[in-house]
Amino acid sequence: MEQIRAYFNRLGLPEDLEVTKTYEFLKALQYAHVTTVPYENLDILRGKALSMKWDDLFDKIVTRHMGGYCFELNGALSYLLKSLGFEVENYFGRYLRGESTIPVRRHRVLAVKTEDGVYMCDTGIGEKAPRLPLLLKEGVIQEQCGETYRFDRDDELGWVLSDLHHGEWRRFFSFTEEKQLDIDFDHASYWCEKHEASPFNKTYMIAMKTECGRKTLDGLTYKEFTGDEITKIHEAADDAEAREIMKREFGLGV
Repeated sequence: MEQIRAYFNRLGLPEDLEVTKTYEFLKALQYAHVTTVPYENLDILRGKALSMKWDDLFDKIVTRHMGGYCFELNGALSYLLKSLGFEVENYFGRYLRGESTIPVRRHRVLAVKTEDGVYMCDTGIGEKAPRLPLLLKEGVIQEQCGETYRFDRDDELGWVLSDLHHGEWRRFFSFTEEKQLDIDFDHASYWCEKHEASPFNKTYMIAMKTECGRKTLDGLTYKEFTGDEITKIHEAADDAEAREIMKREFGLGV
């Protein structure tokens, strides 16, 4: 119970927030998560091995005020939701946006059962992505925060999430429904941490959602977005200034 209160405090939620197994509660929780806990790859760049264990995730995200990437962020959210009494399944996904061929599985998503249906929750994407849970139902057009999403089914890829981009549907990511344990994500995370083809071990990749957009730090370039439009851009002079941006804009305990 103490860890739950501390996690709520990290998310800016009341420690005595009433927990209900509803979409409305799940929506409030995910929105708070994506707007307070940043997506970041700092441990990967430092060469520090990532852990999927709850105590390590809690220490990193809650105690030390850091963030993480999909395996960590969605892993921590999974633990929190289970502690609150939700039924949660963890699935492996393929990140399809920008890919010309089917990529390796290197994404983690959650399916959460509520009184209102089963919803996909994802707090682990730095790019433009859902801020709120999405009903896991084929063909339903779902709008949120000025963005539009839809799930379809594919014989090979399983569930495929697409977003509406300039009037056309583009595939975002896919996942299949084989139940995964925490240890199952270690191998994929190791690929992301160490493989030469991984995009995560090259330079700073830091991002956090805002009400109508997001803010990012890619390398030394800081940007603020409203929707798809860049509303601010600043090039940090050096690594020291980049770290000040991490503290000021993302609340990271670096």
